[in-house]
Order: sequence, then structure tokens, then C-alpha cells
Amino acid sequence: MLRPRVPTNPLPAPVVAPAPEAPVQRQTFTPPASVACQHSAEPAAPVRSGVQLSAGATVAAIGAGTVAVLVIGAVLVGMFLAVSITAGSLAIVALVARSLLNSAHNQR
Repeated sequence: MLRPRVPTNPLPAPVVAPAPEAPVQRQTFTPPASVACQHSAEPAAPVRSGVQLSAGATVAAIGAGTVAVLVIGAVLVGMFLAVSITAGSLAIVALVARSLLNSAHNQR
């Protein structure tokens, strides 16, 4: 009754072949020997990688990271305390309810 129907393609898709590529020829430039170099080579500038921070910016970044870690830690500790206090309260409620049910069952 519920049979999946797979659509059939009456005409297969044509196969498209890529066009043949022409071979790449390298061209090289050789300056004439009679032309002398007129400029002097300048020394390359040293490459600096990474972010350069001043002393004040470094202290500010360390302070901001410390504050972020302390705030996140306080939030996580607060959540842990809330969960543990709730679990303890539920355990006490369960013990009281069990005691009340047992005492009501024994009085009958």
C-alpha cells in the first residue's frame, strides 16, 4: 500500500566533456647585458608578525581577562550552589513526605 516511488528519468543526462587545454608556455625575461642597474638595493624592512601591544595595553588586556575569569567563575559557583541547595531541599521534602505517608499508612 505504501510503496516508495522512485522517479525514473526517461532520457539520461548528456555527458559533457571538458574542452582540451592548450599547453602552457613559460616566458622568461632576460635584460640586455648593456643596460646597467641604476638604483641601489634597499635593505628589506624586518617582518613583524602578531599584534604589537604597548605596556599599558598589555596590562589592560591582562586585567580584563582576570575580571572575565572571576565573573564567569562566580556565576558558575552560584549556579552550582543553587543546584546543590535545591537538591538538598528536595531530598528533605522527599524524606518528610515518605515519613508522613508511612505514618498515615501505619495508623489505619
